[in-house]
Amino acid sequence: MKKVIRFSRFFVPALILSAAILISGMYRLFTVGINFGIDFKPGLMQDVKIADTVFTLSYTGTSSVSVDTSAQGFNLVVSGLGSEKTTHSFGYLQYKTAGEMLAALNAVPGIEAKLEVPENTPVSNLFTSSSLSRTLSASKTPVYIADTSQVHSIENVRSALQSIPDIAVKSVGDARENSFQIRIGDDGSDPEMSKKTQELIYNLLCNEFGSDKVAVIKTDFVASQFSKTLVTQSIILVLATLFLIWIYATVRFKWDFALGAVLAIIHDTLVMVAVMSWTQMEFNSITIAAILTIVGYSINDTVVVLDRVRENVRLVKTNKFVDIINLSQTESLSRTIITTATTMLAVVSLYIFTSGSMKDFAFALLVGMVSGVYSTIFISSAFISLTRKNWTPSEDERKTQVKEFSEVLV
Repeated sequence: MKKVIRFSRFFVPALILSAAILISGMYRLFTVGINFGIDFKPGLMQDVKIADTVFTLSYTGTSSVSVDTSAQGFNLVVSGLGSEKTTHSFGYLQYKTAGEMLAALNAVPGIEAKLEVPENTPVSNLFTSSSLSRTLSASKTPVYIADTSQVHSIENVRSALQSIPDIAVKSVGDARENSFQIRIGDDGSDPEMSKKTQELIYNLLCNEFGSDKVAVIKTDFVASQFSKTLVTQSIILVLATLFLIWIYATVRFKWDFALGAVLAIIHDTLVMVAVMSWTQMEFNSITIAAILTIVGYSINDTVVVLDRVRENVRLVKTNKFVDIINLSQTESLSRTIITTATTMLAVVSLYIFTSGSMKDFAFALLVGMVSGVYSTIFISSAFISLTRKNWTPSEDERKTQVKEFSEVLV
């Protein structure tokens, strides 16, 4: 005999807990709002680094020479009319100091490299600014090093940009990398906003830290109309998914089962929104993917339980539908725990060993999986139990019932 866990005793406390979480989340949502990513918020987002210039490069030949950097080394790609495409590689393992790499660079025909740091400076993780052309010319192109001896705080960057209204600055990665993400909204009133803002940000940072220490890593701009369209499409996508799941559950089960399953999914979605509002985790297209993933994961778990409920209605003799739910939840509990725990092992690893958007994606999945198990056990079951409070088995169901509920309850 298997002991039946009385999950129904916790329906009311669980509903109160859910109400508290959702109300606090909605309060935070309407007072502070969601930290929309660049996908959903019109404006400019720029990643910059305050870094040291290792050397400057210029080229006076007739070919075309472009700079290519990677985790393994620094490359010069020579191409153009009258010359075969050639790549000159300068690996960090072979050229360990700035002086060694400088001598190798100057050995390339037409290249003039000028050192800006001591010759014994270790070099690795070199990069160029995305705001400058990667194709070398007679003008000097700076090459930066990611690892700097001086750490600049986010307060220094905010102070340098304080003259720009409604600007947001946050630190990215390790503090020693001096990497910052700058974001400013766009109301659509100025068509030249992107160009003007980029120039203003660059000039203000150069005034504060020096013109040879500011490198632009990436610049993204989303127009106001595109942002509104993306938000609308995302909402429609989530609502359409919920509607199709409701249709599926109604066909497979009954209306109250289907509505209970959809309520559980809506609960999980709102919990994720509440957590995002409190943590101010960036809400972007990756987050939408996480929400839709959890919607599918949650309905799968709920359908398994509902299948067991439907089966037990035909097998177990009882006049209380809540007994059927308790029994079905107990029989499905081990499967739910094993499946969720196994999946969470992979997601936890993803959360620990990744960063940026993937880390946020893993965090959203963790929240959604915990909420999905909780809503399956308490939210959908509580609703179905309420709709069938006065349930009595039909004549056909009585004919197939083969065991008393008291026989399986210890």
